[in-house]
Amino acid sequence: MLACSRSLNSAVVSALRLLRSNQTAVTGQLERPLSTQTNGEVRIAKILKEKFPSASSLKVVDISGGCGAMYEIHIESSEFKGKRTVQQHQLVNQALKDEIQNMHGLRIFTDVPQH
Repeated sequence: MLACSRSLNSAVVSALRLLRSNQTAVTGQLERPLSTQTNGEVRIAKILKEKFPSASSLKVVDISGGCGAMYEIHIESSEFKGKRTVQQHQLVNQALKDEIQNMHGLRIFTDVPQH
């Protein structure tokens, strides 16, 4: 985990650039296209899909360089309607309570579909 923590800042910067440019992710020596997900991304997405079945949009990105220490989640669900942002984030945190224990950080972005 120490080696992962050292590269966390550069991984976060790389991930943010990646999200803006929508290109291929380069993490250390590993190059992975956006269409491939890490095991952690798949696991977290599965949990959120089960917890928020009406989610119209869900994106989970490992922004720690692939080691699973930090994730960014974008989720849009009608289940958030009428709830303040903090309440929406609390629902996501509750859904991921077991996963969060092994993380260094988590960035959550929630929204309600505009229908």
